[in-house]
Amino acid sequence: MKRNVLFLGFLLAAMPVFAQQNDVEPADPHPAPAQAWQTVKNVSLGWGSTDIRYQRNAVPTTAKSLTLYAWKGERVSAQAVVFAPQKIQKLTFEVSDLVCGKNLIPASVVNKYFVRYVLSDSYRNKEGKEDNGRHLTPAFDSCLVADRLHPATEMTVEAQTIRPLWLDIRIPQAAPAGKYKGTLTAHCDGQQLSLPFTVEVGKRELPAPSQWKFHLDLWQNPYSVAAFYNVPLWSKEHFDLMRPLMKRLAEAGQKVITCSIIKHPWNGQTQVAFESMIGKTKCIDGSWKYDYKVFDRWVEFMMECGIKEQIDCYTIVPWHLMFEYFDEAENFSYQVKLNPGTPEYEAFLLPFLKDFARHLKAKGWFDKTCIAMDERPKNLLEPAYDVLFKADKGYRVEGAVNYFGPEVAERMYDISFIHDEPVLTPEQLSSHLSKGNRITFYTCCGPERPNTFTFSNPAESAYLGWHAAAIGYSGYLRWAYNSWVNNQLTDSRFRTWPAGDCFFVYPGGTSIRMERLIEGIQDYEKIRILRESLTGKKLDALNAVLKKFEAVHVGLEVDIEGLMSEGKAVLRSVEK
Repeated sequence: MKRNVLFLGFLLAAMPVFAQQNDVEPADPHPAPAQAWQTVKNVSLGWGSTDIRYQRNAVPTTAKSLTLYAWKGERVSAQAVVFAPQKIQKLTFEVSDLVCGKNLIPASVVNKYFVRYVLSDSYRNKEGKEDNGRHLTPAFDSCLVADRLHPATEMTVEAQTIRPLWLDIRIPQAAPAGKYKGTLTAHCDGQQLSLPFTVEVGKRELPAPSQWKFHLDLWQNPYSVAAFYNVPLWSKEHFDLMRPLMKRLAEAGQKVITCSIIKHPWNGQTQVAFESMIGKTKCIDGSWKYDYKVFDRWVEFMMECGIKEQIDCYTIVPWHLMFEYFDEAENFSYQVKLNPGTPEYEAFLLPFLKDFARHLKAKGWFDKTCIAMDERPKNLLEPAYDVLFKADKGYRVEGAVNYFGPEVAERMYDISFIHDEPVLTPEQLSSHLSKGNRITFYTCCGPERPNTFTFSNPAESAYLGWHAAAIGYSGYLRWAYNSWVNNQLTDSRFRTWPAGDCFFVYPGGTSIRMERLIEGIQDYEKIRILRESLTGKKLDALNAVLKKFEAVHVGLEVDIEGLMSEGKAVLRSVEK
């Protein structure tokens, strides 16, 4: 048993973990040869591809026109590139209204971003060997990648560099079908450059994100937000800063609220660790009392942001098996190691789980709540289940089950397993889903492809939605939406993990990876809608192309970008 001095202010304390960050982009460790710029004489603008992370000082091939296709209610992305052979002191850009005859889609539905560059690494070392647990070493050289999407106001562009521009176009659900024409205009030190583009809006309608069936489960880290902005934890300032971040997540179709019900459920693996949202006090008379104020405020806040379907509570089987409480008689905070299956474990957890069930029922949240597990072995989970269901047989369980089999998974409501290591047969998967349960897959430090690292091909993020549709999964889980790292705005690397593993979005903005993930989720919804209405050859064609997305092992030779293009072409052909 470890005894620590009580930290009386742990619920309201400021968390000044991050130093003031410099937003100046790093130098490129591997710049492109400068000779290519000898043929570029004038500032120019061209349409690029959302599948490409353009190197900052390279000279890419671009186009002068662009046509996008969208359902009503869908959001689509586009990327343009500004070429700067000479320094541009002030770059701004704007988008016109989109016009189709008498119909108009206002420019206000377009979110505009500068694409910013951050340091990244690779999945393989310099000898080409795969090893995903070793990154900040000389064997894994750094690189500079385009990933961060920062809301566009104005910026300076250095000579002999490019600056990608990103558009997030949100088609209103009430928009009549048709071809809408608009213009992207960049202003470069008084010079005006324009590009035309067309958005063809189809006849079909995509429901609002709150109505999507895709079960998106990206773990939120509220503690990271307080630390980055150096504001008191759970203060008004903290919630105000989190609101746009979490509303953006709701707009992606997020279904799950991430709650930490013990201190450091993952043994402090993130730059800013998760603290307990529930205070646990052993009273002088030996009874227990529990403080749910922070837990309740967090859940209520997330529901206000639009995330309401499921509450995942981590955990009763932490990685370190440590549990904290405050002893009123001794005026000390204790951390004790408790192994599932021991009397001490049950004596500590059982009264808490009983009271927690009572509290959840009083709030009307019990049926939404899962006690969540993360990659824990069977010998720990089975005795933990016994205590959980002894407390209340109605508890639901969610968990990642990447290294044990169906005998444990049968007791779970929401199962997730890693992309390339499914633990259930197709028959078991179908049986589990038929009971109204959920099954998702996840990626983390692996596999190499498909994944959402800052060095991953952007098409891989969109591929994930297609894979879920092909297999029949409920959705996708990833362990970190915003577990930010040091120097977050300029460096996506973290300890020994592949760069970008810890987060999808940046403070104050989003990322190429996040926008492409949403694209794949929308495609999942479109596939679901079409499968409910199509018959005959069209349904056969859709199912045939989906078969190509079933693989759980995707090697470097697989053309994910080409697969996505083929899938989208088939999707469009069968919807007519």
